[in-house]
Amino acid sequence: MASPYILEAQELGRRIPHGEQWLLDRVSLAVRPGDRISCRGPSGSGKSLMLRALSLLDPLDHGAVLWRGASVPAERVPEFRSRVIYLHQRPALLPGTVEENLRCPFTLEINKDRHFDRARITNWLHLLGRSADMLNLSPDNLSGGEAQLVVLLRTLQLDPDVLLVDEPTAALDSDSSKVVESLIDHWWSEAPAKRALIWVSHDFDQARRVATRIVLMNQGQLQEEK
Repeated sequence: MASPYILEAQELGRRIPHGEQWLLDRVSLAVRPGDRISCRGPSGSGKSLMLRALSLLDPLDHGAVLWRGASVPAERVPEFRSRVIYLHQRPALLPGTVEENLRCPFTLEINKDRHFDRARITNWLHLLGRSADMLNLSPDNLSGGEAQLVVLLRTLQLDPDVLLVDEPTAALDSDSSKVVESLIDHWWSEAPAKRALIWVSHDFDQARRVATRIVLMNQGQLQEEK
């Protein structure tokens, strides 16, 4: 029988290297297609570590991550990471134009069967009040908010099954934050029954806006908000 979950954390545990303290303490989370989850908690409580663990970027000392009901063997990790994408708080743009940055993921072997869709990107830019001329700009000519939008576009165009975002608006002003939220919401609306989102946010109001389910992290332990 197929698993109803697209992604599962089963009692994930991670210790301080060569120490006894648990940074993640038996963290469990079951994610269904259609879930929009926000994770809140104090700085240093383990929120980012959980996202990194869910995307198989860090080794675990306990527990397992399941993808569609099964563990992920080493040979399938690249495929997994192309479907469960972690967008960390300060991702970088590469030298070149905005369009070259957006085309870059399609040069990777794992994305060889996908193609850059300029019309789709242009439509998204128009929805955000930007013109296609932005594609010709260098990252050096972008504001912080615009650079964050480009990084999001670069990720969203790959249509991950699960999007893991780590405080993507923490360094942005209110207007830029709302634009980022709008972009993710528009992407989500294209296939809401097939996608899942986990959004780490320090902003209580934002967590309420972007999610239908909120979990709380404290000292490496995770629980559902009541």
